[in-house]
Amino acid sequence: MAKEQLQVLNALDAAKTQWYHFTAIIIAGMGFFTDAYDLFCISLVTKLLGRIYYYESGSSRPGSLPPNVSAAVNGVAFCGTLSGQLFFGWLGDKMGRKRVYGMTLMLMVVCSIASGLSFGHTAKGTMATLCFFRFWLGFGIGGDYPLSATIMSEYANKKTRGAFIAAVFAMQGFGILAGGMVAIIVSTAFKNKYDVPSYAVDPAGSTVPEADYVWRIILMFGALPAALTYYWRMKMPETARYTALVAKNAKQAAADMSKVLQVVIQEEPEKVERLAKGPSNSFGLFSGQFARRHGLHLLGTTTTWFLLDIAFYSQNLFQKDIFSAIGWIPKAATMNAIEEVFRIARAQTLIALCGTVPGYWFTVALIDHIGRFTIQLMGFFFMTVFMLALAIPYHHWTQPAHRIGFVVMYGFTFFFANFGPNSTTFIVPAEIFPARLRSTCHGISAAAGKAGAIIGSFGFLYAAQNQDKAKADPGYPAGIGIRNSLFVLAACNLLGFLFTFLVPESKGKSLEEMSGENEEEEAEQAADAGAAVYTNRTVPV
Repeated sequence: MAKEQLQVLNALDAAKTQWYHFTAIIIAGMGFFTDAYDLFCISLVTKLLGRIYYYESGSSRPGSLPPNVSAAVNGVAFCGTLSGQLFFGWLGDKMGRKRVYGMTLMLMVVCSIASGLSFGHTAKGTMATLCFFRFWLGFGIGGDYPLSATIMSEYANKKTRGAFIAAVFAMQGFGILAGGMVAIIVSTAFKNKYDVPSYAVDPAGSTVPEADYVWRIILMFGALPAALTYYWRMKMPETARYTALVAKNAKQAAADMSKVLQVVIQEEPEKVERLAKGPSNSFGLFSGQFARRHGLHLLGTTTTWFLLDIAFYSQNLFQKDIFSAIGWIPKAATMNAIEEVFRIARAQTLIALCGTVPGYWFTVALIDHIGRFTIQLMGFFFMTVFMLALAIPYHHWTQPAHRIGFVVMYGFTFFFANFGPNSTTFIVPAEIFPARLRSTCHGISAAAGKAGAIIGSFGFLYAAQNQDKAKADPGYPAGIGIRNSLFVLAACNLLGFLFTFLVPESKGKSLEEMSGENEEEEAEQAADAGAAVYTNRTVPV
């Protein structure tokens, strides 16, 4: 039996792709551009921070961040992001998507600038200040995940909804790319101005005092795109699904969407009231009914995102270590401080350009044709294959003649992460849960992912150290080595492949069809039809 649907939601589901869809993609997408830039740009400057603040006179190696400081600088933003995803996800369902949306953006702008202005009398003080602002930057970024995904899913039509949400998330690729490009431009400008010898030639002179400006400029640039989109975020109307199904304001929902879609939409307040009173629109997150209807779905979205992010963030944050290990970036002592930033940024930009960005847009192009489930399954499978292809003959890849091959294989793991679970784990939680819990459940799923990112960023830092303690970075214990770390990441991808079978396919279905929010009406219609048939059978001829 066809489900009875509010006219305002039918209009959204059936709407042709038009200008407001692209406006929503850009407004939400610029937030994700900033998110990715801010989260990943720190990996471009951590070696520079070590040279500036932890230089030891007489050492044969340039200064490097102590293990605990490096772990904090790299991982504290993820701790903030996890907290923000849970808090703003919950708040988005309580206060409305639009009202919370501006808060997250302003927090990102303020903390991006503050991160670059981190000062202290000692190295420890400067790093502590940086970590403080990076935590709150992450808190704002965390809010952007559930809100952007939920807003885009609730604005989109059901035919191209996957592509629209994927396009918002794909801006993450441009954010990573922009981080590398900004670092290249800034480091090139300073390198040309301050052309100093390498660390091996002049240990103290290889890091000029002006190098302290380099990392600050790179971090602060993240505030610019977020600030530019703040006005447009505030102009967006609240989504009709929140206004009608959660706030129960049929008149406002119809008025907002009539303006957006430029069609006349009936208000239908009685139908909104009837839907709101139904059993499928009254159970809470911790109820038995939620567990029966969506428990396995939530388990699927959280576990797959968790496992994916262990591998994805380990790869992204520690590209520079992998490139150094195989010799693609020269030994630190053969470069000056600013040149090292340039080399790391160039390597990461190449990977982003060749593997990361194309993967996102393959998802945008194909997700509404081959479906979320297929893309996620395929992505996890090929990530496992390429990780094993890197790990098993690892010694082969470290030979100078095969280094380019290693980078190509490594790029393929990024391609299939983004044309795979890195995109779909973001999309699916915004489609399969009820409107009143959608932002919260997306926040929980995303927070599970960030828990994986924390394990990846903190754990890989130690795990990837050489098995010979004498060859490990200063201050670190012996690890399991990069080869064995790649085996661990391959195992995470294989588990992600298996847990994908808990996630339903949402291609071509309305949000209410996926969440079951209209089921009572369908049941009532079926019961009425059954009663009519029974009456016809029992009326005497």
